[in-house]
Amino acid sequence: MTETDTDVIVVGGGPAGLSAALFAQKNGLEAVVFDADGTWMHKAHLFNYLGIGSIDGSAYMDVARRQVESFGAELRETEVVDASTAEDGFRVETADGDHRADYLVLATGANRDLAEALGCAFDGDVVDVDVTMETSVEDAYATGAMVRAEEWQAIISAGDGAAAALNVLSKERGENFHDFDVPATADGVFGGMGEE
Repeated sequence: MTETDTDVIVVGGGPAGLSAALFAQKNGLEAVVFDADGTWMHKAHLFNYLGIGSIDGSAYMDVARRQVESFGAELRETEVVDASTAEDGFRVETADGDHRADYLVLATGANRDLAEALGCAFDGDVVDVDVTMETSVEDAYATGAMVRAEEWQAIISAGDGAAAALNVLSKERGENFHDFDVPATADGVFGGMGEE
């Protein structure tokens, strides 16, 4: 059994979780994504994802994972079985051990069990969050289908993940943080992937 310590733990590796990990890692926070690869994206085909004309969901996931890894985020294919608060942040339990982080982003689709275990407030059947995707548990975020009743859409979920990561980055920096690249500074931003 091992224990890891990181800045941001993301539970769920669909569009919301990968977007949160990408924004966090790209901007200097260590992010680890735990995912059992059960995303609905494997059953999807994207025609309405801005900037992408048409792509199979599994092919999209391959590109998205490579992009997140190219920035240095760690992707672990394992299921999180429990999540809890601790004096020093959050702990998640997996088959390979316990893992600790300062921030927790839940991106587990319609499965809201971990949010319930953490004691997050609910609004009906969905996790109650503010505009930054933060739950009633400070420094814990819920994204994507967890916070939307029947409004499950990949690009919306990715935006939720980005909002969560930007709020984490704002907290870390003590001021509003903006992730906005410009052409003059974009060389190498794609983490070695090249423009896609």
